[in-house]
Amino acid sequence: MLKDLDIETRVLLEAQYIIDTNATIRETAKKFGVSKSTVHKDVSMRIYYYSYSLGVQVHRILNLHSLEAPHKGGLANKKRYLDKKA
Repeated sequence: MLKDLDIETRVLLEAQYIIDTNATIRETAKKFGVSKSTVHKDVSMRIYYYSYSLGVQVHRILNLHSLEAPHKGGLANKKRYLDKKA
């Protein structure tokens, strides 16, 4: 199972998965069978110890996700409101 990997391997695989698929922390956690907290710590802190360049790439993607989050939340609320109204 993926959660049984050693930390270095898991961190590198999670980072590469996020880069390849533009995945979120939640999606990555589900894929690897670990908690969101673990993935967040892996790709925001531990990754720089193993591969600085991967860390920078992952950081850029996660920053984009955080910028998109309010917009996605607004769209979800709008859809929910329109569905209730109809």
